[in-house]
Amino acid sequence: MGSAAAPVRQLDPHTVAELRSAAEKILAAFGTSAASPALLEHVARTAGAFSDTLRHHCRPVDTDDGLFVLRGLDVDDEAVGPTPEGWATAGDSGAGALYDLTLLLLATVMGNPIAWEGQQDGRFVHNIVPAPGHETAQTGASSAVLLSPHTEDAFHPGRAHLLMLGCVRNHDHIATTAAGIRKTRLSDQDIETLARPVLPILPDDAYAEAQGYTDQLPPAVPALFPAEDGTTLRFDPAYTPVDRADATYRAAYRRLEAELARVSVSVSLAPGEVLVVDNDLVVHGRVPFRARYDGTDRWLKRASVRVPGRRTRPPAEADEHGYGQAALEAHAS
Repeated sequence: MGSAAAPVRQLDPHTVAELRSAAEKILAAFGTSAASPALLEHVARTAGAFSDTLRHHCRPVDTDDGLFVLRGLDVDDEAVGPTPEGWATAGDSGAGALYDLTLLLLATVMGNPIAWEGQQDGRFVHNIVPAPGHETAQTGASSAVLLSPHTEDAFHPGRAHLLMLGCVRNHDHIATTAAGIRKTRLSDQDIETLARPVLPILPDDAYAEAQGYTDQLPPAVPALFPAEDGTTLRFDPAYTPVDRADATYRAAYRRLEAELARVSVSVSLAPGEVLVVDNDLVVHGRVPFRARYDGTDRWLKRASVRVPGRRTRPPAEADEHGYGQAALEAHAS
């Protein structure tokens, strides 16, 4: 199914023009979307002056779906050029950079954009494209396998509160999957079981440096957390050694997996659409597809956002080592 499976917020033409003009001015001033302190400061200053209408479109997720689609942005398929064969060759100039800056501006309205020192050279906007040799990996560079539903950067206590996926190209209508914890039906006993810190979540393969982090033992973390306004989750079965747990925990975890599969929706983004996912409420994945590597494959942009003051996670997360990975945060003005 298409993006009608998710709540849609339609950007009006005036708001689209406001965003585009702001992104064009920043690109003209800096010539690139590669983040520097000066560029990030300019982005924050610009975002701080946006209209109330744009801010309303970027208001927090306000339904149990835990996500929404922003619709109305323009992407020129010819101007952005061919889909790159890997994030490193995408470049930081031209029409692609204009979309980077548009996403970065939207992210800055929603909170504080973050980047990772150990991922995509510290970029604040990532390129998600199929890459040769990574077809079966459990990362965004895969294609031939189901990308298992997961919390983005679940291994890290500093992970994003919001995940933004902006579509550049999707000729084959390849769907992103999404499942919200507040749509599931779990017993009180299962919730209580999964709220115990039993198993670690290991860093995914996109963080090469984290794989060799041996200074401390992997911290055990809860899969569910009963927050003030409802249950939140931290979930990545592809990187969770579930077989190490006892039978009661394993059974509860499998029931959680089954419930998330039951309530999952498919969102096939069109160019210019931006899927915004609450990373504390929703796990996301992707259906398998066959990459052609001919410049026409699916191409998404990804931005991650922290929301200051949110209380949706266990306080004990503050003591985790994060496998030595450091997040870079751009503070909104």
